[in-house]
Amino acid sequence: MPDFQAWASAHQQRFEDVLRRLLPQPGLAPQRLHEAMRYSVLDGGKRVRPLLAFAAGELVQAEVARVDIAAAAVELIHAYSLVHDDMPCMDNDVLRRGKPTCHVQYDEATALLVGDSLQSLAFQLLAEHKLNDDAARQLAMVKLLASASGSRGMAGGQAIDLASVGKQLALPELEFMHIHKTGALIRAAILLGAQCGAALDEGQVNRLDHFGKCVGLAFQVVDDVLDSEADTATLGKTAGKDAQQDKPTYVTLLGVQAAKKMARELHRAALEALSEFGDGARRLRELADFIVLRKF
Repeated sequence: MPDFQAWASAHQQRFEDVLRRLLPQPGLAPQRLHEAMRYSVLDGGKRVRPLLAFAAGELVQAEVARVDIAAAAVELIHAYSLVHDDMPCMDNDVLRRGKPTCHVQYDEATALLVGDSLQSLAFQLLAEHKLNDDAARQLAMVKLLASASGSRGMAGGQAIDLASVGKQLALPELEFMHIHKTGALIRAAILLGAQCGAALDEGQVNRLDHFGKCVGLAFQVVDDVLDSEADTATLGKTAGKDAQQDKPTYVTLLGVQAAKKMARELHRAALEALSEFGDGARRLRELADFIVLRKF
């Protein structure tokens, strides 16, 4: 079995080709919109959410071609959220994944339409490809991604984030915000990957979901630490932006060292949630290590 780095690199490279194939081709009208969609999705990012989907797919012996579609749907939702988050009406950022943000490279109207189109394409993919032999389970997958993306998931978390500028949130309030803003889509990636293969029992699904919850929060805690410690070149996006905008973070609430301790505790809890899955969950464990430990 290849080591984690080789496994991740192989999936990242192959998945880039999957995205190139699934996105509208640049010569297809309206050309500028399709060009901007491809600009915003391709050649950037660590593809953490797709990797989580692939790792969960391995746990249930899912066909890789099916997981490709589920992973692409999640990544398109994630990309749309970044395009919209970077716009002047939200975080007003000029750099994403080491290159100008979509509204800077194109214009605000195009960026708005790019986000809308990527979101629509995500659900089109879930609807037009066979991801599970049970139609009811596939319909549940559509519902899962919709819930994770909407007002009770990612979009709702962003709304709380925007409303919290200049405020000092208590730890439970901060966790509630990030369980939705960041965690919901990470949990969805894992569960969607798992839905592409053999059925799990309710207890197993709950343990996978708890793993996703812990990993999702840890991901955000580490991001907050990096935003305070790393430079723009390392991050590929504007460093220190949260502090400049007076946003509540785990660092401003707890301090750097306590935030790092929290990330390590979430890491341990995530691994514990996988304790009953055996070697089939190896890649999920390695991804938890990658998310928490690679940056400190």
